[in-house]
Amino acid sequence: MLFASTLYFDIMLVLALALLGDALPQPITARSNSDLSLTAQLRLADTAIERYQLLPNDSDFVFNFADTEDLPVATSQNWPALVGVGAAFSMSQLPACSMSFLHLHPRATELFALTSGHVLSEMVPQAGVLDNSKNSTNKQRVIRTDLRAGQVTIYPAGSFHTQVNPDCEAANFTAAFNSDEFAVSLVAEQLFAFSDGVVERTFGGSIAGEDVERVRSAIPVDMAIKVEECLVKCGLGKR
Repeated sequence: MLFASTLYFDIMLVLALALLGDALPQPITARSNSDLSLTAQLRLADTAIERYQLLPNDSDFVFNFADTEDLPVATSQNWPALVGVGAAFSMSQLPACSMSFLHLHPRATELFALTSGHVLSEMVPQAGVLDNSKNSTNKQRVIRTDLRAGQVTIYPAGSFHTQVNPDCEAANFTAAFNSDEFAVSLVAEQLFAFSDGVVERTFGGSIAGEDVERVRSAIPVDMAIKVEECLVKCGLGKR
């Protein structure tokens, strides 16, 4: 009987120690991030010092717009040095007689600076911002600016905006964003991605069901839309 009691006590002691061991903090096993992209490794870094260690070359801090084959925009996805900085940058041009898609940036405010040429800009702020100017009808306010070289305008995050180059020469611009991953939402393309019923109701039934697909297929795929009256003025052929 004494042997059985001792055996029972020993078993209970072992179980208690095992449970106590499970409750104690366990050492963290180091994980390798080598299979992650450099951008992902930089986002997981605990300190700025570690981020600099992941960018050992001086050339890591230079972005060359002349070598970009896609959209001329520097973000944390194609320039990892921007991780943690909270900024992105673009340098491009709006061709003669063209208009950029109506779009917005959901995660960043944009500063749009014209370095040469002439651009007409239109921006619609958030809902509820009304036109209270003289002779207005309290409709949605539209902010229109006539930009020349050396001038800057601002597009707050989430605001709809577009630019038109009404002249026969390309307009060069730079744009700065207060997010390293600002994103772009294309208004027409994304609106008509909804089902036909949603589109019909959104326009109050003014677009009949059979016309939705026709409008959807007519949305241009180029980022710059040609302005017909300007093409005539400049004697330029439509692409």
